[in-house]
Formats: sequence, C-alpha cells, structure tokens
Amino acid sequence: MPALNQILSQTGQALLMAGGMFWQVGWSLVLGFLISAALQALVSQQRMVKALGGNGLRQIALAAAAGAASSSCSYASAAISKTMFRKGAGLIPSLAFLMSSTNLVAELGIVLYLLLGWQFMAGEWIGGVVLVLVMSLIVRATYPARLVEAARHVGDAQGGHAHGGMAEPAGSFWQKLGRAQTWTLVAQNFAMDVGMLWKDLLLGFLIAGVLAAFVPSGVWQALFVKGANPWVQVPANALLGPIVAMLSFVCSIGNVPMAAVLWGAGVSFGGVLAFLFADLIVLPLLDVYRRAFGWRMAAYIGAVFYATMVTAGILMDVAFGALGWMPPHRAGAQAAMENFSLNYTFWLNLLAACAAVSLMLLARRQPAPVSHCAHHGKAHRAV
Repeated sequence: MPALNQILSQTGQALLMAGGMFWQVGWSLVLGFLISAALQALVSQQRMVKALGGNGLRQIALAAAAGAASSSCSYASAAISKTMFRKGAGLIPSLAFLMSSTNLVAELGIVLYLLLGWQFMAGEWIGGVVLVLVMSLIVRATYPARLVEAARHVGDAQGGHAHGGMAEPAGSFWQKLGRAQTWTLVAQNFAMDVGMLWKDLLLGFLIAGVLAAFVPSGVWQALFVKGANPWVQVPANALLGPIVAMLSFVCSIGNVPMAAVLWGAGVSFGGVLAFLFADLIVLPLLDVYRRAFGWRMAAYIGAVFYATMVTAGILMDVAFGALGWMPPHRAGAQAAMENFSLNYTFWLNLLAACAAVSLMLLARRQPAPVSHCAHHGKAHRAV
C-alpha cells in the first residue's frame, strides 16, 4: 500500500510538472504557430528567396535576428523554420533561425537569471551567437547539396503541398494583410500546424514530467564527470550534456529546472550550457525533422547540432573561466516550474488562448479542401 501511494504521488507530481512546463511556454507555442501561419500566407516564395535564399552572412544574421524575436519553443520554431526552408530560404539561415529562436529569446534569459544567475543568462545569450557561428562553419564545410534539394520536396514526394487551402493571395505585404482571404488562410495554416504537432507536444511534456518525478536526480548526476581534471571534465560533460537532454526534457524553458539540479550537483558550466542548448535534438523533435525533411537530412541536422552544441559548451566554459565569470552553485529549482500564479504568464496565456480559439473557429467555419487535408494525413502529419 505505501508503494501504491508513492506511485500515485509521483504520478501526480509528473502531471503537475508537465502542466507547469506547458503553462510556462503555452503562449509562446501559440505565438510560434501564428508566426508560421502568417509567414505562409503573407510572404511569397519569391520574397523569401530574395531575403534568405543564400547562405551569406547577411542572410544568416537576418534569420538569427528573426529567431530571437520569435517563439522560444523548439516545436513552434521548427514549424517556422520548416516554412522558411520550404519557401526557399537557405539551409544555414533556416537552421540559424531555429537555433536563435530557442537560445536568444528574452524569456529564457529571464528564467535563467532568476533561477541560476546572470552568468547563465549571459552564457545562454552569448552562447546562442556562438552556436549560430559554429553551426554555419560546420554546414559550410560539409554542405550536402543533394540532401538539401531532396529535403525541399519531401512534402511533394509524399503527396502533400504547401499549407493553406486556397491560393496564395496576390499583392504586396500590406495589401494581403488587409484582406479577409489572407486571415482565413492564416487560420487554416494555424489549424493544420496545430493538428500536425499536438500529439508530439503532449507526448513530449508527459515524458519530461515522468522523468522529473520518477527518476532521482542522482541518476542524472552520476552520468557526468565530476571532480576530474578540467581538461577531462569540461569536454566530457559537454559531450554528455546534449545526450542527457535528448532523453530528459521538452523545450528551452522546460529544461531549466534539471539544468539547475545538474549545476548544483557539480556538473561543469559548459556541460550545463550544452544541456541547455540541446532542446533542438530531443527525440520527438528529431522525429519532426524526419517527417519534415526526410530521415537523411534529419540525421545530418542532428549530427551538426550535436557537434555545434558540444563545441559551444566547451568554448563558453573556457571563456567564462578565463574571465572569472563562473557562477556559484545553487540547489535545484524544479518547484518554480510548478508555481501557477496571476503574473504576466497568466495574461499572456489568456491572450494566446483567445487568439488560438478564434483562429481555430475561423478555420472550422472555412476549412481547407478535404483533398488537401487528406494529403497531410497520408504524409503522417509531416511538419
């Protein structure tokens, strides 16, 4: 009986943790899907190719800046990045957007500042820039031209088409913005993206909640090298951080409590940062890449991201150590993710819920053609 009570208590804790993580990022999910839907409806393929069609420094910087101003949730950012890529953006800008959208956003920095100190906030933001630079160099050196071309047509090969149940509205950006047809298309795109990802999101949050409640923190701590020579500990922890992250959290804000536990247990600064960076290679998201771009491109993206995160973690550890910026160790902060209060998150979630319901109702009143939706269903809801 005590064992049953313990299981029930841990189950409740897992559900509370999953709900808390969703509460923290719910508004950014809606924002991300809305941006993706608007991009599909408002930005023509020709305009996207002109702005981000190359892999030059200007396109990369523009994409990184756009990512920093968008959603902090990796799932929503993946939907936007996929849209950019399918619209003709270069591979490096598309990946730069994805990396910056989960590492350079303001809300993540604020959470890190409150739970782990300004050093982690700075490490995350500066590290986000380092991630983009390192990733760009790796992709330039290994550019898979054939994979890129094939990935642009994965949806077409599976029988799908671009999102949207009606033809792309003609005219300039501002002309499109003022038409009812455009907003109907935005609503249709929003509904389709939500329909394609809700199962992945639900599973991801539940997995993270279960791991947080049922797996003792000592298990994760034992996986990392502690008390060894820095020349061994720093790279070893940076190599392990993304691997542990793949199995233990959902998105960029949801992993902060476990990062705090790891830091309090003595894991190196670079190892914790590598863990924080790795929200883009969690297993459900790798499956999203597979369905969006094909398994070969998904494997390439996963390998590039892993190498980038390890390298950035090591570089940040060395740099902060040299500058004397290493933060003091703190106890875990998991309880903060289980705190529901009447703060800015409540109002942002309320606003996001109203927007989401309005868009879903509009899409329901004017649904996309059945044949179009069926194509997406046959494609296993590929992002």
